[in-house]
Amino acid sequence: MKRIAPLFASLGLLAACGSTASGPTTTFAPGTLVVKAVPSLRFDAGTYGPVKAGEVTIGYTNEDSVRHTLILAKDNEKVSNFKLVVAEKGSSDSAMVKLDKGTYSVLCDVPGHSNMKATLTVE
Repeated sequence: MKRIAPLFASLGLLAACGSTASGPTTTFAPGTLVVKAVPSLRFDAGTYGPVKAGEVTIGYTNEDSVRHTLILAKDNEKVSNFKLVVAEKGSSDSAMVKLDKGTYSVLCDVPGHSNMKATLTVE
């Protein structure tokens, strides 16, 4: 029994070392285009890219306290079968999407979030 107590104490210290005051950190695969929803209903940048045409992986994280989505549109048409959702602060989502060359709008389609706009350049 005496050996078990130090083991539990060590596990507790390891668990404490793994957490941060700012919440969990999301790590995406190398080459992932990362977009962040930040406070004041906005994205962390006004422009993203350029990224290479073809299969593009997009990662989305929420640094805000409300739910956000991420959709893409080209020539005022939504990119079909692509939508990322981050429900709460600290959450993340990612997906791969096939994109042709051009300029895309990055949008949050949650009602009232219409000022969440950015541009993605695909070459």
